[in-house]
Amino acid sequence: MLAALLLAGPARADQATALVGLFVQSCLNYAGDPPGLRAWAAQKGLPPVPEQARKAFLRGAPGQVFDASDNEGKFVLISSDDGICAAVTDRVTQVATVAALEAGLRAAGITFRLAIERDDKSIADIHDREYLATKSGRNWRILLATVKDSAGGQAMITGAPSF
Repeated sequence: MLAALLLAGPARADQATALVGLFVQSCLNYAGDPPGLRAWAAQKGLPPVPEQARKAFLRGAPGQVFDASDNEGKFVLISSDDGICAAVTDRVTQVATVAALEAGLRAAGITFRLAIERDDKSIADIHDREYLATKSGRNWRILLATVKDSAGGQAMITGAPSF
């Protein structure tokens, strides 16, 4: 079902930029505030994904998932009940997504530092970069998970408030 929502196409840098835009507008503005995030998604007209896809994206956790696809590509917005938020897309390269995320955070006036970079311990094909970020007294932990394939693949940016 995940594949049906995120069918792979060619990797594109503009899709990485669109993913970061979605993440900054939604996840960073509403990290720790599921009702606020869900109201934002409704206001933007993002429809919920089918139940089977919702369960797959949340992996058993309670929450909601929205289809945020647009002309730039396929996107999903995940809002778990615990306040963690994630933006997912189907086909970007690791290099383009790292560059877009760091540029997007700078453009939003967010100070950040790379705290951890390593290959995922659970999924060998995934590379993780964890950032600590702050702006105006708000703090976040941001995890960027990308497929290691140079041709590109799925990417997910997760944000959570950090206290």
